[in-house]
Amino acid sequence: MSRLTRKLITQISLTLCVVFLLSFSVNTYLLPKYFLYEKKNKLDELVTALEHMELKTLVAQLETIAEHNQVTIVASSLSESVNDLNSDLLVQLNRKGITLSKFWLTEESMVILREGGRVNKIFDQVKLKSSFLVNFVTVGDTVFAVGESISHSEDTIQIVNRFNAYLWIGMFVLLVLLSVLYTKRIVKPLAELNQAAEAISRLTFIKTDIRTGDEIESLAHSINQMSDNLKEAHQSLEAKNANLRHFISDISHELKTPLALIHVYASGLQDGLDDGTYAAVIRKQSEDMSGLIDRLLELSGLQEDTSLFEPVDFKKLFMETIAVYGNAFRQQGIELQLDVALNEDIRVMADRRKLQSVLNNWMSNAMKYTSGSFVTIKVETKEDVLHFQISNPTHAAKEAEWDRVWEPFYVLESSRSKKFSGTGLGLSITRTILQQHQASYGLTVRDGIVTFYFALPYN
Repeated sequence: MSRLTRKLITQISLTLCVVFLLSFSVNTYLLPKYFLYEKKNKLDELVTALEHMELKTLVAQLETIAEHNQVTIVASSLSESVNDLNSDLLVQLNRKGITLSKFWLTEESMVILREGGRVNKIFDQVKLKSSFLVNFVTVGDTVFAVGESISHSEDTIQIVNRFNAYLWIGMFVLLVLLSVLYTKRIVKPLAELNQAAEAISRLTFIKTDIRTGDEIESLAHSINQMSDNLKEAHQSLEAKNANLRHFISDISHELKTPLALIHVYASGLQDGLDDGTYAAVIRKQSEDMSGLIDRLLELSGLQEDTSLFEPVDFKKLFMETIAVYGNAFRQQGIELQLDVALNEDIRVMADRRKLQSVLNNWMSNAMKYTSGSFVTIKVETKEDVLHFQISNPTHAAKEAEWDRVWEPFYVLESSRSKKFSGTGLGLSITRTILQQHQASYGLTVRDGIVTFYFALPYN
């Protein structure tokens, strides 16, 4: 038996014991007093009603009233002496089956009755284990005694309490058995939830299948949802940690190579081996390091920098970019094929500087990494969305190889030849910018052509 089951059964048992003790105490000490109180109120109400009746009417309806109210009513003349009045009333009561060992009205009581007051008395009949509660009232010149027999309640209450004790014991046993069954139904799913929570705390993201149709099922659903969310977050964190390790390895490599070259050529200068090119090499490597650091700072700044969104004339921005890169494409012998279908009033909500950075990165990458003699750019609008795509031939035909290009420092060419002299940070920067703009983006590789694309709503 689980601790929770024992705790619930103990609490239920204590509650039952307290209720039984309260019931026993009420029956023993309060019930007799309440019973007598109710009988007195009943007689008082009846006597009050009799006082307002005419004497002839009252005498004529006396038996009917007594039978209807389940009381005994006798009457005698107020003009009689105290002893004669007591004897007369006692005889009448005996005839009605009320045998009293003592019954009397005193002179003080007679004075009260003659003045129109009431006299209330209760006579114990010890041998009969009962009492006779009686109210004396005067109507005209006649004294009426209205009474009711009340059984002594001690024996009755003892019997009731004994019966209740047997009843409560049976109920207690039954309730304990039912409590065991019901608490198992409650504790079992809770135990499953506890095991699931412990497994989740050990980073084992399991789920439970609990169908109770109540709050426990709702709790199980919430824990399952939490397990899924934590699993996704954990996998994401592991992926980020792996990327971070890869990032540190790559940046170490990127910085180590120019530093080694600078060290070698600086040593050559000290040894007098300079052929006139050592200083230029050192300067070139230091400029590459500076550019790399600038790109790293740009990528880092994008994580904290807030974007200044404003309506941007995309066609104007795009044509400015084409003007900058047009000569560079021609010098490389690359044909720039444009398919632009934009109106003059197409404006997208964007940070102009960052959106221009995306265009610059993608155009410079297309120019450096194309394996053919052309680059195609297509811009169009569909259903209030601006679509931009840039395509170029590539030797890397597998799209799976291209999926990692969004990671920092990743390049498809492992040789890192001089032709591919980029830092490997451009696409990471563009991905961060497009995510900040909540733009849909991606790449496709088909028939030896790689296409980068993004889409932004316009107004």
